[in-house]
Parts: sequence; structure tokens; C-alpha cells
Amino acid sequence: MQRILRSATALVAIAGLLDSGFAADSRPRVTSQPDPSADVAPYFVADTDARWSSAEWSMEDIEALRQKVKYVFVIFNENRSFDHEYGTFPGVNGLYSDGKQPRAPADTPGFIQTYADTATGNTITVRPFRVGPEQNASYKDSTDHSHKGLAAKLDVRNGVPQMDKFAEVEWRNYAKSGSAEGEKQGTQFARLVMAHIDCDTIPFFWRYASRFTIFDDIFATEDTPSTPNAIAMISGQSGETQWVKHPSSPYNPTETGHTGVINGSINGKTYAGVATTEGPPLVNDPQPWWGSEFDDSSATVREPTAPDENWDPNNIASNLTFASLPLTMMGGWISWFIAQDRNADLDLADVKSDIPFIAGLGGQPVQWRWYQNGYDHEPTDGSGVTSHIGYVSHHNGPQYFGYVANNPAEQANLRGEGDFFADIAKGALPTTGGVFYLRGGYYNLNYPRQTAVIQNPNYPNPKGLTQADRDKITRTKSGDDDHPSYSDSQLTEAMGARAINAIAANKDIWEHSAIIITYDESDGLYDHVPPRILSYGPDGLPLARGIRIPLILISPYARAHAVAHAEGDHNAIIETINMLFGLPALSSLPEEAQALAEGDSPTFNALAPPGFEQKYLGPRDTPSPITDSLLAGFDKARATGALPPLPASLATIPSEVVESFPHYGGKGCEAIGVTPENVRQNIPNMIPEGFNSLPATLPAYN
Repeated sequence: MQRILRSATALVAIAGLLDSGFAADSRPRVTSQPDPSADVAPYFVADTDARWSSAEWSMEDIEALRQKVKYVFVIFNENRSFDHEYGTFPGVNGLYSDGKQPRAPADTPGFIQTYADTATGNTITVRPFRVGPEQNASYKDSTDHSHKGLAAKLDVRNGVPQMDKFAEVEWRNYAKSGSAEGEKQGTQFARLVMAHIDCDTIPFFWRYASRFTIFDDIFATEDTPSTPNAIAMISGQSGETQWVKHPSSPYNPTETGHTGVINGSINGKTYAGVATTEGPPLVNDPQPWWGSEFDDSSATVREPTAPDENWDPNNIASNLTFASLPLTMMGGWISWFIAQDRNADLDLADVKSDIPFIAGLGGQPVQWRWYQNGYDHEPTDGSGVTSHIGYVSHHNGPQYFGYVANNPAEQANLRGEGDFFADIAKGALPTTGGVFYLRGGYYNLNYPRQTAVIQNPNYPNPKGLTQADRDKITRTKSGDDDHPSYSDSQLTEAMGARAINAIAANKDIWEHSAIIITYDESDGLYDHVPPRILSYGPDGLPLARGIRIPLILISPYARAHAVAHAEGDHNAIIETINMLFGLPALSSLPEEAQALAEGDSPTFNALAPPGFEQKYLGPRDTPSPITDSLLAGFDKARATGALPPLPASLATIPSEVVESFPHYGGKGCEAIGVTPENVRQNIPNMIPEGFNSLPATLPAYN
């Protein structure tokens, strides 16, 4: 009964969901995919079938789902746009179709992009093209995903992103040097940003998308690189609340930064003097305060500092002190939790009114963990040695919050990637359920036994990759979080498959699970769907939202072979967690609600174009037409027992397949029985002559 009626606030939020209406476009909230393959056909219900359940849920239906799902797993990957990975997936709003009907290039924003070649004066045209095993498409180089670069790529005019400057931004980044080498590199990056992959490269991900539900209208919360969106995964923002509450000047928010004396060594470098942290809202990739030169915690409790990360004093974030899921998940025990904090005055500065509000709701605490590669001792480390070699500290959202990283009762929830598999194997996940995030890192857990998957030894060098080329690829592209800078997509999907197999193998967990596969941001890769611009930051650039990202929902209670069109960002995941666990919306908490109201004022509106109102300077996890939950991906009939739940076998990929590279011998589409949309329409694939997907890693072949 406690789980049914945790808080009146949560029930009000759920009721709001019922009246939220459809997204801005004219599509139904969810539709079925075409042509189910033989493995999913027995569980498939078409949107023309009488058994198809509507997207409208009653309170009783939602309560039935809450009784079923008590484990939420978020496999949180890095840096891919939706069109880059799923632009040719059948049934979605992709590169060549709106999901139901083919769409011409002229009707697809940004499909045909141009830039002026300064060397020749010619206008160069670039359009999307598919790369696959022949181009070693499971690894590539990273494109511009800086805050300024992303804003330029969106090319917002009259409030609407045109999505037409991806190629030009990449070209100018390199060709502006005026050198022949820069122009060659700019040419390759202008092509690379428009390239996309399919089921021959990521067959496991496409298999999950085909068997369960894929969402095609989810965006990065912030129009920024990784750190702000890693933070937004648990808070629905990157610090807008803290910014609004401390606006010494909205144009130069120094009051949200901290100037102090530093004195210490980080990864062998000694720092001394005075420095200022980067204050919120964060728009770059600074390192967390906790573990930095500003952190005076004792060595026994300090957060780890990744050896390959930039810990210079000018690259450190302020201590984050606004609300997040780890705070609301303390529930009615919040007073006990915050009593453990080592410096409550510092860490709880902007949630003082939130704490009694959460305590008054009286809910049971929700257990959670954030598992990330390299955070602690990993299987790749020697006995007694913790190298942190795979750790990407600027991807660890909770480490930025003092009431997590400076509180032993909460700090214990931060663990390594290997700990996830160990905890599953020994039955150490809480029997009451909870929320569990999983992130990869610079190297996969089987490195160096498993390295980047080189399928074509004659690409990008037709004469054959040299041993030095091979060594560089395996050394720099063997990570498992899908970040193009250092990861391989097949190593990434193998990590996800191992995690999903482990969940599916445990009957008690699978039968009560919802698994979300999603990303932080787009890497600046082309996507054609304009995000809704919801806010502007201190620099006057669009802050929210960013480019569209993939999201797949896997659950015994998910729709089979479906596409959900609910609009949202990382707040949609938070909304779903709130709904399932009876948590109050972050945007309903007193401090956050106050900041949201105060942000819509002349001071902050002046940062945006004339007439724009800053209504979203804070979390937006209250259900609404522009920020929906993931409820559309669940099958009401399965939640209420009208249809049987989907079996674990539908989510399971045999281990011998997972561990065999390349997956399905490079013929993934054939193996999983999915025909990409461009193949369905017989659209020719035109790869630019001499294309090099590694223009920075192997520039000799530009």
C-alpha cells in the first residue's frame, strides 16, 4: 500500500499525464512498425488490430503498471544522433520516411547541405549516406559537439532550427586554417557528420528496437556536450535553477561559480594559487568539484580523478546544489540521509525548502546506483590495483552533487561497471527494486582481449592498414559507451547485450523490469528533426533542447514492434521514474518551482530573442504536451493482464553471438530480418569518393 499511495504530489503528476494531450505534430502517440519478423510476430499487435491498446491510461491502468515494474535500468550511452543510428529504421520519422509514407529530400530539413570551398570557390553539396562493414563503420571520429558548434549547426531562425549547417560548421572548423591539410580534413569531417549506420553495424540495438519499442521524438535536454546532459539525466537540467537563484549578472554568472585557493596534486600534476569554477548552467565539460583541487576531503573519501581527463583549475564545475532524483529518492527518510552529509551548509544550499517538502510526503526511499566503467576497481585492473583507466569522470552526473559525492550514505551508490555484473550475478540488487544506471568508458571490460572491430583491413587505406594504423585504432577506439572519440559500436552493443542478458536471466528481475537504452547527446551528428527551443543561456545561445537522440524501451510490459512518438528529453525518463515510484516531480519542489517562476522575468528574458519567455529555466518533468513520459512505450494490455507479458527470450541474445565479432559476420540486417528504409525504397547509396571516417585518427588518408 505504501507503494500505491506514496504522495499526493505524485498522484497529481500522474493525473496531469492523463490530460497532457498529444505532441505538437499530428501523429498518434504510438504506432506499430511494419513487417514484423518471425521472432516477434507471435507477440505483435498492429495498430489496426482490435487488441491494440490506446495511448490513454486511466489511473487504474497506471497503478497496474506500477505494481508490475519495480526495477528501472538505464543503459546510458554517448554521443549519437537519432538519424545517425536509426534514420533508416522502418516505421520511424527518419531520413527517407515520416514512418508511414516516403518523404522527399526537399521536405526533409537539412537533407541537402552546402558550403563554399574557399580554395576553389565552388559550392560543395553534402547529403546523408550509409556506411557499413566495408567502411569499418563500428568506429569513427567525433564531430563538433561543443555548445557553440551545436548552436551553429541548429541554425535557429525566427525560433525554428533549420538543421542545415552541420556540414558547413565541420568544414569551417578545419579549413579556416587555410592549409591544404586543413581543407582536406574539413572536407572529410563535412562528409562524416552526414554519414549514418544501420543494422549491419549495430544489429543488437536494431534487434531490440524491432522487438520492443523505439522512441523517435526524444532530444538531448541541453544543446551542449556530454556533462550537462549527464547531469540532466538525474535532474532534468544542467543548473538553471542554481543560476536563477544566484544571478549576480545573467550575462556573467560568477555568483554560481566559486573563487578559492587551490593547493594539491591531481594525477601527478600540482596546482596552487587562486582559481574560479565554472558556474551553472553548465554548457561545457568541466570536471566535478568533488575530487578536484577545490575539494579538501580526506584521501580516503575523495572521489576518483580519471587519469585521461583534464583537471586543470580552469576546467572545474561548481558544487551543484539543486534538486535531483537522488534527493527525491531519499523519500521520508531524507532527514536521516542529509544528516550524514559532511558539509550540509555547502551541499544543500539550494534545496533547503525542498527537504521538509519531501520529508512531508513520507514516501519510502527508492534505492539507486550509478555504475560506470573505471569508477572503482575493475576486472581489467590487477589485484590490489585500481587504475581508473577507463573512467570518464565528466560523464558521472551524480559526482557533481555534493549531497551525493560528499555524503557516505549516498556516495556508496557510485560504483564501477564491473560491479553491475557482479551485483546481478550474486543477487545483490535490492529485492525492493530501484533505479540503476549503467555507463561504459574509455576501454571495454575485456580489453585488450577485445578491441575495435576492424572488418575491412583495406579501409581507409586501399593498400592495407599498416600495423601502426591497426595499433592506433585498437588503442583509441576500444571503449564501450559508443562515444565516437574512443569507442566501437559493436563493443558498446555487446556491453548492453551482456547487461540485458543478465537481467533477462533472472526471472524475479525480468518480470518486474523496464530497461531504457538511450544517449546523452548527439555528438553533433546530423539529424533532420528540429528540436523545440525552450530556453536560452547566459551567452544568448539556445540552451534547451539539443539534437534528437535514440531511446529504446525493453520490458515484459512494452509494446512489441512499435514506435512511440511522445516528445521529450531526459525529463521524460525522470517523469517515468516519478510515475513508477510515486516520486514528486522535481519541478514541483518549492525551490525549483520558485526558480522556474523567477526565470520568466525581464532579466532572463533579455537573453533570448524579443518576445521569448524563459519558462523552462529548471526541470520540466511535470507531464505536459512538450515533455511527455515514456508511458506510450508500455502496452496497457500487458500491464493489466489482457495480454501476456513479453518473455525474457525476446530480449536475450545468445552469449556466443554476443562474443563473436563482427556481429552476425557483418550481415546484421539479414540476420535479424529487418530491411532498412532506404533499401525498401531502392534509394541508391552514394558514398563520396575517397571518404575517410577517421580524418583525425588517420589523417594520412584524407
